[in-house]
Amino acid sequence: MNIKNVYILDDRAILYLNGEDTKDFLQNLISNDINKVSDTNSCFTSLLSPQGKFLYEFIIIKHKSGYLIDCEKSQAEGLFKQLSIYKLRSKVEILNLSNEFVVAAFSHEKFIAFDEAQDVTGYTIKYREDPIFLDPRNKLLGARLIINLEKLYLSLKKLDLQDSNLKEYYAFSHKLGIVPKDLNKLQNKLFGIECNYEELNGIDFKKGCYVGQENTARIKMKNKLSKRLFPVNLVEGKLEEGASIYYNKIEIGKVLIDSDYPFAIVKYLDQNFNEKFKFNTKDALINIEKPDWITK
Repeated sequence: MNIKNVYILDDRAILYLNGEDTKDFLQNLISNDINKVSDTNSCFTSLLSPQGKFLYEFIIIKHKSGYLIDCEKSQAEGLFKQLSIYKLRSKVEILNLSNEFVVAAFSHEKFIAFDEAQDVTGYTIKYREDPIFLDPRNKLLGARLIINLEKLYLSLKKLDLQDSNLKEYYAFSHKLGIVPKDLNKLQNKLFGIECNYEELNGIDFKKGCYVGQENTARIKMKNKLSKRLFPVNLVEGKLEEGASIYYNKIEIGKVLIDSDYPFAIVKYLDQNFNEKFKFNTKDALINIEKPDWITK
């Protein structure tokens, strides 16, 4: 990622939660520990089904007296509704600020050049009143600025950042092994822990109960994690969502995201899986890459 490049993430949405019960409200729902979120630290987390299946993922940033939520725009309406259902009588206000705020991503190198920055995933500083944070999933993804739309381009000019092709950012994220978009295709298709959330700093196994905690902890403690979400590279043919993946006619996975940045759930411990192999679906020849940051 070039130090002068900035990517306007127009596929992201911003929610804002505020009110005296907000911290406890989030703590009882999300897979990470809300106590990690402060003026100098943002965190990645997820909202799972009661069975521990993936529903939503997002980044939480402390802002004023409440919390900003940076999520994929296609998931924003569903997440807003889900949070509203859980709210009941809690003193929590949930706002969708997507028409007012925008998310911009730029390089890790640019972030650590700020005087007050620290080279730590999730580390958060302020640019005037607006939060800038090093991506809490993996710092190679760079930093994000959440800023009022009206101030965006003047601020980017002052920061000496040049608007760049968003597809470059998507491709980089895909190569790194982190899903850049189309998250709704994953809903209820796999467990949250199979999305590599432990390695992406999205699960805290020491916190108390949250939605989906029981199955998540059971998979972890009983060493039952045998499948993971991995990026797929198309060699030839056409991918289709839901297509089975084979090696020597033995099924080792399934395509879940079939867009320009495809991902599959893979039996990565199976003797028939090796990232050096060529795999196939009914209509495609593919490669599957295990991200370097997955060491287990």
